[in-house]
Formats: sequence, structure tokens, C-alpha cells
Amino acid sequence: MDKYDLLVVGGGINGVGIAADAAGRGLSVLLCEQQDLGWATSSSSSKLIHGGLRYLEQYEFRLVHHALAEREVLLKNAPHIIRPLRFRLPHRPHLRPAWMIRTGLFLYDHLASRVSLPASARVKMDEQSPLLPDIDTCFEYSDGWVDDARLVSLVAQQARNRGAVILPRTRCTAARRQNGVWRTELTDLSGQIREVCAQTLVNAAGPWVGRFLQDGVKEHTQNSIRLVQGSHIIVPRVNDQSYAYILQHTDGRIVFVIPYEQQFSLIGTTEVDYQGDPGKVQISQGEIDYLLGVVNSYFKVKLTAGQIVHSYSGVRPLLEDHHDSAGKVTRDYRFELSAESSGAPLLTVFGGKITTYRRLAQAAVNKLATYFPDMGRPWTATAALPGGDFEHLDSLIKALAGTWSWLDKKVLERYAKQYGSLTNALLAGCQSMADLGQHFGHGLYQKEVDYLCEQEWAVSTEDILWRRTKLGLYFSSAQRQQLHDYLPSRT
Repeated sequence: MDKYDLLVVGGGINGVGIAADAAGRGLSVLLCEQQDLGWATSSSSSKLIHGGLRYLEQYEFRLVHHALAEREVLLKNAPHIIRPLRFRLPHRPHLRPAWMIRTGLFLYDHLASRVSLPASARVKMDEQSPLLPDIDTCFEYSDGWVDDARLVSLVAQQARNRGAVILPRTRCTAARRQNGVWRTELTDLSGQIREVCAQTLVNAAGPWVGRFLQDGVKEHTQNSIRLVQGSHIIVPRVNDQSYAYILQHTDGRIVFVIPYEQQFSLIGTTEVDYQGDPGKVQISQGEIDYLLGVVNSYFKVKLTAGQIVHSYSGVRPLLEDHHDSAGKVTRDYRFELSAESSGAPLLTVFGGKITTYRRLAQAAVNKLATYFPDMGRPWTATAALPGGDFEHLDSLIKALAGTWSWLDKKVLERYAKQYGSLTNALLAGCQSMADLGQHFGHGLYQKEVDYLCEQEWAVSTEDILWRRTKLGLYFSSAQRQQLHDYLPSRT
């Protein structure tokens, strides 16, 4: 029977972050995930690395401070998939007075060290503005954009590079303490069962955290999570500027309109209490109407439901703090650590947000120091994620173009933004476009598909077209079928 120091249950951003941190400190780690890595909450975010400007109104100063500090860390460590993004907040005096916005932005600028991003500013709109004519003032500030699903994959690779074993499509179906260790059963999608022993069990199952406690380890908890549905829609680009917009609504919430994949705008999110299976969440007509209504109350362009090219929904596992409004539930996190006198600790993770995943992971492993006195010190704050060992994206693209001068320019730029310096590994052995193999459409070649299957745990068309890339926005049904038909032939 295989034995590990740590078994992490859950392959979302918190789970892979904990696996990477622990493996880098010298612990033997196995991570299991019931589906694809990051397939649920961690690939259904608003794609932002941000402090959370609106959390200031809820007096979440500590959370905002930590998130702003992490924003700088992640911008430096993953410059291929995390990039600065300038936001404009249109001023509507009847919603929030100017003095309140200026005060909030002053705090946002100064709650943590701001190294790479410019300060906030007030700007006047002109006739070129995409906003309605009565909106003559915007407030600007900066945050970060992230490819959330690729972040999960890269952190999982970071964990693997440090020795962790990563097992997607593998559910932890049973776990019990015996003689000071955890004896567990891991079941893959084919039904094959693998028994594993672990000194410590980490429950990072996200929306399933409570279910795993109840059904998997049969333990009670004093904490609970609140499942909150967040939905997004993707439409043709609503403005040709590089700015994102943060729109205030009369209900006190905000909606982002974010430039997305060159041709599109990403609009979201909603916040609705959710009951049911987190794996089956879908956008509702009410959410669609809500998002369209907010955007149409600000922009000259009027959107209709018929213009939606894609939508997605996720369930956020928020730490329950009994607020009446789902939008006011804290985005902070909490740990619960239980153990028997003989050991076998169980660490359960409640809450969290993608921006603070690294800090959460570091704190989680720190909680286990008593059980692993010889483990190493924290290390992830200064460690580039795989492919992120460069300073400027433009200089990386220039260097890649020099090495792979025959590669189509658009394909090369996408590779740089998805794989960073790992583009060189992806293209190893290629000397011409013909060496990339079969072309499935929109710059997706056989070489990349093989790389994603061999190095990034991809199996299905959805893994490749929506999580490892965003090419699903462009693929026709015939092209998807062609890719689908190719994948089984690899095995």
C-alpha cells in the first residue's frame, strides 16, 4: 500500500496550492480530484486577481490588504497568465457619492504596497465614450486579470515538479483513522479502487467540503459553508477599448464588463444562494436578464440574449457568516484541524478566493508544522509558476519569435500567453508548421493537443477547449467532433 505524508482531496486552486506548498517543503504528497483539475468553482470565476474594492464597504480591511499584497506576488510569479488590467468605475451620484468612491480608492491604493500598478485617478468622459451620455465621470484603478483554469493547471504542475502525485478523475470514496494514520480508498472513473495510507488528510473539496466530511470521513464540524451561485455571460465586445468596467447597480452589487479573448466581453457575476449538486449548476433566465439589464443601463450598445455566445456558472463555497445577502458573505477563509491522540490529523478548508490561494496554501501547511517538524520553510512567495520565469511578455514573445521564426504569429502569441517559456518544451523537435501535425482549427494543432494530454492531464474536448485553452469560443460543432475523434486514438 502506498504511503504519503499528505493526501489532499480536491483539485481546485486551494487543493493544488496546498499540494505544491507541501511538496516544496519536502513532504510526500498525493492529490486526488473527482473530475478534471479546476473543473468546478476554480474555472468559473470572473478571471480577476484583485483586492476586492467592494469588500471595503463591508469593512473587510484585513482581507483586502492580504489580497492586494497577493496581487503583486502573483503578477510577478505568473506574468504569462496574469496581467495588469485598468478598470473604470462610472460615477452615478445617486448610488455612491464621489467622496465615498475617492476614499475607497485611496484605501485601495495604500492598504498594501503597490509596486507594478498605477494609482487610481478621476477621468472625464467625452463623446467617444461607450457609456451613456449622462455619465460624464469615471474613476480609474488597476487590478489583475487571470486565466483561472490555467492557473490551476500551472500550480498542479508546480506541485508535480516538486514530487507530488496528481490524480485527476479519482474520488476519495472512504477514509478512516487506523493506528495513527489515514487509510483511504481512491476510486477512479472506471471503478478501479486504490488503497492509500496518509499521515495527514486535507479536505479542500470546495463546494463538496461538507459532503466529504459527512460521507467520506464521517465527522461533524462547527463550521459550515454557504453555496452561492455566480454566473457569467460572454458577448461580442461591447467596446473597443482596453478598459474593464465595474458597474454599480441599485441593489448595491457590482457587475464587471471585462475585455475577453480579443473579440469578446465577459460580464458577471451574479450572487444567488444555491441548493443542489454543485456539479450541475446552470445559469438561469433571471440571471441573464439581470446581467443584461445592468450593462444596458450604462452602455450605448444594447445587448440582447441572442448575442450571448457562451455562459458559465460556478458555485462558490463561502464561509457561512449568516448575512441575509449572499453578496455580503465574507470571502475570507478558515481552517478546522482535528486529530486523535495518536495523530492522523484532518485539516478542512472553508472558504477562500482565487486571489489568496497561495497565502491560504502556505497557512494551511503551516498549521501542520507540529506533525512535520522537519519540513522546510515557506517558499512559494518568490517562486515563478511553470513558464513564468521571465519579466516582460513582450520580450518573451520577441525571444520566442527568434527561436521559432516559422511559427504563425497569432499562434505564437497565444502560446506565450498560455504557456510562457514552456512554449519551448511544447515545440521541442519542430522545425516547420508541418511538424505541428493535424490542424483542428483556430490555431489548435496536434502537437499542442498531445502536449496538453501528456503534461497537463487533459483528456476530453472540454478539458482542452474550455479549461486549458479558450478556443471553445471559436470552434464549430464539426471541429469539436474532429478533436473528439482524435483523442481516443492517442491511447
